[in-house]
Amino acid sequence: MLGSGPIDLASAATMSNLFWLTDAQMARLQPFFPKSHGKPRVDDRRVLSGIIFINRNGLRWCDAPKEYGPPKTLYNRWKRWSDKGVFARMMVGLAAEAAVPKTVMIDATYLKAHRTATSLRSKKGGQATRGAV
Repeated sequence: MLGSGPIDLASAATMSNLFWLTDAQMARLQPFFPKSHGKPRVDDRRVLSGIIFINRNGLRWCDAPKEYGPPKTLYNRWKRWSDKGVFARMMVGLAAEAAVPKTVMIDATYLKAHRTATSLRSKKGGQATRGAV
């Protein structure tokens, strides 16, 4: 069944337009994954590689290449891991490993802001004014 077993990295390498996490990358990320309870999960490498591919390319979940498994699996895992803070823990954990301070970029897809947060207008004394100087 597609998406249920480990991926063959040799054949995956021939799919040059797809993104696959390496063994070294997966080893660094493994401690951040939630423990599996009960039924074995679909391969984490396949799913996380698919999630990264979707986000990098700005695709809809339904447009995920079949090599990553069913789009519903990718979305459900992204949603569950997002709600549990898995991605946030990965970012914090990986940033803490770095010996040299670096700039960390966060995709706005994961940030929520109030819809008026970008407004240039502010109210003073009941009148709308252009941004304060």
